[in-house]
Amino acid sequence: MSRFRHHVFICENERKPDDPRGCCSAKGSADVLDRLKGAIHAKGLKKEIRINRAGCLDQCSLGVSIVVYPEGVWYGGVTVGDVDEIIGSHLLGGRPVERLRTDRKGSA
Repeated sequence: MSRFRHHVFICENERKPDDPRGCCSAKGSADVLDRLKGAIHAKGLKKEIRINRAGCLDQCSLGVSIVVYPEGVWYGGVTVGDVDEIIGSHLLGGRPVERLRTDRKGSA
């Protein structure tokens, strides 16, 4: 059994600016990570929900990419403005945010 109710990974991969795949870093992943960590900490949920930076999640064209375990739910195109909805709906309410869901087969 996992120590955490949810484990969230945010891609912070960085590629050269001319790479046609793009990268999550250039799309604001550091800001999304900071907002997620700050919100989880402010809500007193650090012992239940773990937020981690990740290297490439192989979803670059869909970034900012996030994956939430144990469900294995993948999100793409995440912005700072989506963080509260992900926390409220998915991490606390158990309902993934369908408008942000991607499948793992997105192009990288």
